[in-house]
Amino acid sequence: MPELAPNTLIDGRYRVISRLGAGGMAEVFLAEDEQLGRKVALKLLYRRFAEDPGFVERFRREAQAAAGLQHPNVVSVYDRGSYDDTYYIAMEYLRGRSLKQVIREEAPLDSVRSIDIAIQILKAARFAHRRGVIHRDLKPHNVIVDDSGHAKVTDFGIARAGASDMTETGSIMGTAQYLSPEQAQGHMVSAGSDLYSVGVVLYEMLTGRVPFDAESAVTIALKHVSESPPPPTAINASIPPELEQVVMWSLNKDPADRPTHADQFITALEQAKASILSGVGGQHTASMAALLAAGGDWDETDGSLAGAFAADVPPDDYTEPGENGTGAPLQDTSTAQRRRGPAPWVWALLLALLLAGGGVAAYLLTRPVKDVVPTVIDQSLGVATTRVQNAGFTVAILNITSTHPAGIVFHQDPQPGTKADQGSTVTLTVSQGLGNATVPSVEGERLAKAKRMLTAARLKVGRVVFQSSAQFPADQVTSTAPAAGQSVPVGTPVTIFTSSGTPQVTVPDVGGQAESNASATLIADGFRVSTSTQTSSSLTPGTVISQSPSGGLSVAPGTTVSLVIATAPTTASVPGVQGDTLEAASNALSGAGFKVSHSTQEVTKPNQDGVVLSQNPGAGSTAKKNSIVTIIIGQYTPPNTTTTTTSTSTTKTSPTTTTTSTSTTTP
Repeated sequence: MPELAPNTLIDGRYRVISRLGAGGMAEVFLAEDEQLGRKVALKLLYRRFAEDPGFVERFRREAQAAAGLQHPNVVSVYDRGSYDDTYYIAMEYLRGRSLKQVIREEAPLDSVRSIDIAIQILKAARFAHRRGVIHRDLKPHNVIVDDSGHAKVTDFGIARAGASDMTETGSIMGTAQYLSPEQAQGHMVSAGSDLYSVGVVLYEMLTGRVPFDAESAVTIALKHVSESPPPPTAINASIPPELEQVVMWSLNKDPADRPTHADQFITALEQAKASILSGVGGQHTASMAALLAAGGDWDETDGSLAGAFAADVPPDDYTEPGENGTGAPLQDTSTAQRRRGPAPWVWALLLALLLAGGGVAAYLLTRPVKDVVPTVIDQSLGVATTRVQNAGFTVAILNITSTHPAGIVFHQDPQPGTKADQGSTVTLTVSQGLGNATVPSVEGERLAKAKRMLTAARLKVGRVVFQSSAQFPADQVTSTAPAAGQSVPVGTPVTIFTSSGTPQVTVPDVGGQAESNASATLIADGFRVSTSTQTSSSLTPGTVISQSPSGGLSVAPGTTVSLVIATAPTTASVPGVQGDTLEAASNALSGAGFKVSHSTQEVTKPNQDGVVLSQNPGAGSTAKKNSIVTIIIGQYTPPNTTTTTTSTSTTKTSPTTTTTSTSTTTP
């Protein structure tokens, strides 16, 4: 699925605003619901899941079940649909941090705060359980906590609604660190499975660690089944003993030894909180948890224990042995003798017959019922498990790396079609594909190195998505999907999100503006300015001819914008002034940017008097501006016996200043 750009419209309704993050199964985007005018969190499945018909069917059915969970501590599911060959869920958008982020940044959390958050999670679980929905993957990643401490549970997408035959077992659904022992073994899950997961979350809030951790998810699962968790006070000695007792109670291996429902767990936590706030020791809560674990019945009406003390109470008419000094109840001996029955051998015969008949009846009633083992080879683990359990058998799962597709059953024992005792175990051998690999942390690494690290971890390099980043320089990796630390099948494509540098800004268009205005606009927008000049005969000197980068382009803030400023030309064409008067010629030449020098020459024709006879440089030639153009002015002298020659030289240095020199010769 290509990266969704902002403003992408999903299903004609949801307009993408930004990417919020990614998980093991989906990417999450912030979007605007254009029909209802509200922001939503839009979760889009990765295409590899969308191509699995079984997963899609489960996704559809269980998203529908999650949509029916409307509760203050449950993230609402608004809508579901398909887009670009995959599927999406539109959910309530919450501002806040995941509980996992809170734990990473602040753990260990205060005991009272931990209790308050755990109770909110339990209230969400209680609401779902009463509607036949088991979450199956309760963990801090799926809990959003806002600034006021209000918590909401999300991700009911892999929950089991009732006896859905599309639901996979806990052995492959859920996160290893938070799996209940029965999920780790592939057994049927119950409300108690969710309560175990909440106990793990509470343990992590109080200590900053999960009870069990290891390199391999399989190793972690085995620890849930076979090892006792370290007491929380061994990690954080400040945890009150009454609270530790409740945590350890919830982490019992046998679901029967845990709280049987969320109300019990909530009540125990509330009593622990009250004890902590009052400063009293934890004996009350500790004894209550112990009694509950020992099998006391819970009274739903008043939240109290009933029946825990019912054993060993003598009946009202009981007589203590030994009152007659013989160690037996008081009795009239004569009366007893009169009530003596048949001889002892009769009783022995009757007893033998009774035992024999009972044995035959017991065999007939208890002899194992055999059922046909269904064929589940080449089926997905979820479907295979459901079929085997529906046939009356229990399931054991053996995960083996192989060349078979991951998640597919490729062997079963007993063999399909054979008969086995009802309730006996059918072992399913499930392919893990080529095995799992942990996504390495490549955040902050150069793109080329990140690719090498992913390849070395036996993963594929997927799409490379460039995003602007103020935190990471260009070409450094900002995150991956799936995220670092997640265990995924070998060969899984990993999307690499890479920084394209700082956020981009748009260059304003300042073409044609005066240099001062253009520079002020660019500087105000955070740009640097450099200028150069270019002569122009068409633009007013001092205006912007061009800019680089061009207006409208997106660049990094602080980029230098180069401006080319118009200047007047340095040369010009000399106008032709021959035949003009001195005044007209001077005006024409000075208007074209030249200086004027003139001298007179005697002429014999009256019509040449006072007009330009010649010029240098000539008309139409090119000369530098401010250079001198010399003109010769005709001066008519009537014929007479006295000849006077007058030579006048005039230099016009400006339109208002003229210097004239005259020489006269009289014979």
